[in-house]
Amino acid sequence: MAHSRREHARLARFRLDVLSVPLLLRHDEDMTGTDAEAGDTPQVGALAINVVVPEELRWRDTRRDEEFELESITVRLLPDGSLAAKAYGRPVAGGRGAYVSFRVPERPELHQLIADAADRAAQLWAAHGTL
Repeated sequence: MAHSRREHARLARFRLDVLSVPLLLRHDEDMTGTDAEAGDTPQVGALAINVVVPEELRWRDTRRDEEFELESITVRLLPDGSLAAKAYGRPVAGGRGAYVSFRVPERPELHQLIADAADRAAQLWAAHGTL
């Protein structure tokens, strides 16, 4: 699938933490809806979910000499069907702090949380109502 320069730059920024979580996409389509028979299928630019990290799975990381407790993970479904994830949190010392992203550690329980959240989001999207 060909991407514009803008799309490549956006994906490059977010693709730092691509996870290998299986997705249920047909082999002849991707999330943009482009397949051999799509014709009038709307193209979806991005899908993202925010996942709250349970207290027992939270971790701390440091950025710019400030320690953060990571409390949420933003997960994006990329056009190729893979997932990308970034973690966000609050400064341990209190205050607002900067809005800084962190890498999600290679921990099976975090990958499972992300996979479970993606499955739950799929259920919610599938059962959506109208506007």
